[in-house]
Amino acid sequence: MNHSTHQDPDEIRSRFSQALSAMYKAEVPLYGELLGLVAKINSDVSRRNAVSSRGSDQPIQSSRLDVERHGAIRLGTSTELSNMRRLFAVMGMEPVGYYDLSTAGVPVHATAFRPIREESLERNPFRVFTSLLRLELIDDLDLRRRAADILARRQIFTERCLALIDRAESAGGLSPVEADELVDEALHTFRWHGEATVDIETYQELRAAHPLIADVVCFKGPHVNHLTPRVLDIDSAQRAMHYRGIRAKDSIEGPPRRRCPILLRQTSFLALNEPIRFVGPGATDGRHTARFGEIEQRGCALTRKGRKLYDVLLSHARSQQSTGKAGHVVGESPFDDFPDDWATLRREGLAYFRYSASTAATDLGQAPLAASVESLIEGGWLDARPLTYEDFLPVSAAGIFRSNLGAMEETSYEAGGSQRVFEAALGRAVNDEIELYESAQAVSLAQALSDLGLRYR
Repeated sequence: MNHSTHQDPDEIRSRFSQALSAMYKAEVPLYGELLGLVAKINSDVSRRNAVSSRGSDQPIQSSRLDVERHGAIRLGTSTELSNMRRLFAVMGMEPVGYYDLSTAGVPVHATAFRPIREESLERNPFRVFTSLLRLELIDDLDLRRRAADILARRQIFTERCLALIDRAESAGGLSPVEADELVDEALHTFRWHGEATVDIETYQELRAAHPLIADVVCFKGPHVNHLTPRVLDIDSAQRAMHYRGIRAKDSIEGPPRRRCPILLRQTSFLALNEPIRFVGPGATDGRHTARFGEIEQRGCALTRKGRKLYDVLLSHARSQQSTGKAGHVVGESPFDDFPDDWATLRREGLAYFRYSASTAATDLGQAPLAASVESLIEGGWLDARPLTYEDFLPVSAAGIFRSNLGAMEETSYEAGGSQRVFEAALGRAVNDEIELYESAQAVSLAQALSDLGLRYR
């Protein structure tokens, strides 16, 4: 097949994201209500920004906001993770970042599959936070063995889905017809199943070890446990959920509210308590909680220096919270030490920016050849806009997991994470998210200076 007849991976990703959203909306009607709530808030915020003098200082928003989603799945074996990587590769998605959630009491480590090229992110920045269960963290050796045996017997992908992945890898892509078929086949992996693969006694034993272990091991596949739209004002979304009687979390995960949003803030409505049919004599009925609705607000990506400062302040805030000295989810006062204006964030090297030649540059004449980036910005030749944070925060992810699985806050595991072990299961190294942001900033600055007739130094 000629490569020109292959379906664009960005298009396959967009189709899958839209199909998954439609499926999840049918399975969880409350998700549809969240989409309406978010759309209204985004429209209101965009309208205010359009007439506000501060609007030009906000991170760039575009048509991608209407389609932007992130999902989350939990896998049980290295084979499942490797095949999931192969599936997402056909959709133009790569593993970015390594997240160890065991330090926060959740027995998984994870990566996020997403597009990494700027053009692909603008087209559709669909992300899937993908966790791999760490069976070695189950203390009961017999229970650990039984869980491994249960997982070894299941196949989460259809045979046709795997055949299409093979086809894409051998032929360098899929035809439009094959791509549509792949989307249909892949949906089966993410679909909800109301029947467990174990008896209720096994389920209860695994749930006692950790609710997430039961969610991963006891079902036919990694049902998508949430699908998250992006909102421009998460505090308004939180209030709106409570106003509408939606059982939302008590607090928002992530940084406190700021004039200049950074990183990621998340909230959710609490997990559904859903009927389950267990195998065994009498086919016992029971209940399971796993799927919930989440909303996110994305801010600016931070540099290594910025993340180090944020992590130090977060540690101080959590210490205050544990001693009852702070009222906010991460505490307001420690974050007073994190600058809250774009110019300072840029000058102190705390955040990443995308640079471009200003529209007024042609009226200003030739830019000074020896000018610094800051002087070019001050002189009006160069624009700098915050670079959107495309990834996740392990502490926030763990907080969302715990609030929706009923895991005890004091759960802890002595074993730390192992990126090497995770990457061996994945079948490749993960991308370093900071390196991606550094590259995006450098490329944009080089292009902007070239457009101004200047050389990148």
